Order: sequence, then C-alpha cells, then structure tokens
Amino acid sequence: MKHCWAMVVGIGVAVLVGCGEGGSGPKTPTGKQPSVQTTTEQPLGGAEKQAQPPPAEAEKQQASPSEPGKPPATAQAPPLDQIVQVPLGLPPLPIPADNPMTPEKIELGRMLYFDKRLSRDGTISCATCHDPQKAWAEDTPVSTGFKGQKGEFNSPTVINTAYATSLFWDGRASSLEEQALGPMENPIEMAHDLDELVKQLSEIPKYKEMFQKVFGTDVTKEGMAKAIAAFERTVLSGNSPYDRYTKGNDPNALTEAQKRGLDLFEQHCAVCHTPPLFSNYRFFNAGIGMDKDPPPAGRKAVTGKDDDLGKFRVPPLREVAKTAPYFHDGSVATLEEAVAIMADGGKDNPNLSPMMKAVREAKLTEENRKDLVEFLKALSGEYPIVQPPELP
Repeated sequence: MKHCWAMVVGIGVAVLVGCGEGGSGPKTPTGKQPSVQTTTEQPLGGAEKQAQPPPAEAEKQQASPSEPGKPPATAQAPPLDQIVQVPLGLPPLPIPADNPMTPEKIELGRMLYFDKRLSRDGTISCATCHDPQKAWAEDTPVSTGFKGQKGEFNSPTVINTAYATSLFWDGRASSLEEQALGPMENPIEMAHDLDELVKQLSEIPKYKEMFQKVFGTDVTKEGMAKAIAAFERTVLSGNSPYDRYTKGNDPNALTEAQKRGLDLFEQHCAVCHTPPLFSNYRFFNAGIGMDKDPPPAGRKAVTGKDDDLGKFRVPPLREVAKTAPYFHDGSVATLEEAVAIMADGGKDNPNLSPMMKAVREAKLTEENRKDLVEFLKALSGEYPIVQPPELP
C-alpha cells in the first residue's frame, strides 16, 4: 500500500499531511505520526508523484471587495486534494458550502488555535486542552481553565472531528464552526468576552491583514470560528493497521489477537462505534458517573428530556490508545479498564442504554477483552503533529 504527502500552503508555510489510498510517496512506519512542520521544503525521498501547491499567483490575485462584508475576489481556489489529502480508511472530507477550505484560511486558523490571547488572561489556547503532542487531546481527567478552575469534562481529541455530526460530550454543537466559539466565552474555560476579543485582535495589524485577505472583512467572531474550523478539518488520522488490513489488502497488518479482536468488535461494539470513524455520534448511557449526587445531566442538558439523563456522545475510537484517560469525566485511567467496563455492559442505573445490556449478555471472557484492547491499538495510525506558529 502506498501513501503520500500533500502540502497545505499557508502564509509562508507549508503543512505536510499524510494521505491515503491511491497516493504514493515516502513511507512511514506503522503507528508513527508524520510530523507537520512549518517549512517550505518538499518532502524528501522516494516520491513518485507529489501534490503540488497552488501557483503563487493564485494566492496573490486578490481584489478589494466591492461591498463591505463581501469576500475578496480571488483566483479559483486550488482543488481540495491539493490542500489536504484524506488518509487511507477515511471517507471523503465533508466541507460546508459556506466555509470552503483555502490555504490562507487554514493558516489563519492555525494561528488562532495556538494563540493564548483568545483567553481573557492570555494563558490558555485551544492547543492547551487539545494538544497536538498528546494526540490532540489532554492527558488529565478534566481541563484546567481560567484562574485554575476545573471543568466537568475530559477534553476529547480534535482528530477526525471534521466528520462529527455532533460535538461536545452532550452534542450541543452540530459543526466545528458552532463549537469553536464556545470555549472562548465559557467562564470556566477561556472566559473571554467575544466582542472584547474582536477588538483586541483588531488592534493587531497582521490579524487585520489576514482577515481581509481571507474573508474581505475586519476581524469578526464568525471569521474566527470559520478559520479555526478549517484548520481543525486538516487534523485527520488514518492509514492504521486496521485500514491497511481492511482497505490496503495487507493480511499481515493485524496480529492474530487483533484479528480476533476485530471479529469481537464487529459483533458487539460496531453498532455504536461504527467504522470507519468508530462512532455513530449518537448518545447512550453507559452508567459512568451515575452514582454521583446529582448524576451528570449529559444529553438532557440539551434536550431537557428525562430519558436523556446520563447519555453522552459515543466517542470515536481512532487513536483511542493515545487519548487516555477515558469517558466524559476522564475517570478511567487505562484502556484495559475502559474496555472492561464496556464489556461488563456499563454500570447499572435506571437509564442504562439497551445496547449496554446486550453487550453484558454476551458474557465476554478475559481473553476476549484482551483481544479487544489489542484491536483498539490497531486503530492508531498517522496524524499530523502541528508546531505552534510565530504569532503577530
């Protein structure tokens, strides 16, 4: 199986992103993440064909907007597969019609993602809780926010959120654009006032220049959300041993234990953790935290329905071996313990989802559980590790 590198060309940088089936180029050992660097150099060695960045003139041909608030007139945007290539095993990348991907927008999003000025006291960025060096998540049960406050939830990974139909553990956002602004104004997280933040960034000449170039407007909160979302859509993981086994026709990509685990997973887990993203993005009660007083509201906080008490979004499982601790509250430290809880059918409570009861009835053995853990490790593939940019 071959894979390649594409270049996401930003403002003076190129982001190298691993791609999937049908490409060609330098190979990366199983389980290693391709490093995404701020460099203009081409990938080295062995490339039969590499996606080319758009011509420099295409990036420069911009005119002032004819009306305030209208995006600048530009040359036709490069094809999506020249901006980011989807790794082996993932479906085509969904892009909202009102937020097309461009290299300049991705670079603006990268800057905002790492900029701690998005928090009121200048100490917290998106990357603080969704760290590229930690599989785009955090290795603590819950995050520490403004003035040391602790949140209620474990920070989920950004990886493959481009495909998510619900975001946050309770699903209160339906798109990356909608999700992006929430933490900025949450008093426990970044605690900023969005109008004040817009004024603050508007005083930075580079940000003013980039917003005009990308959106044809001054700095806006809508533009911030769109730029961050565009950047996050480049954070993809695929080309895992599972993908090479099922899509790349490599019978040796999985160990025998992982093959047994795959069979068990397909029988007992895949209805909720549906491939290829390993989530159906729906909401279920597995009993985690339901022994607390009061129990966690979960999805009920959004719908107001009693039946939704304690229901949380099914977490996607790609890179799950690298995103401990687990569950919405980060209360489980190891993958082995998390699998054991799910194999036991969750924790009893009046709202326990029927799917959990069905797993319990399967009476999975200790050997079954070990094989499931090994299979989940085979969902670790290749994802970009992005370095912080130089901020204006």
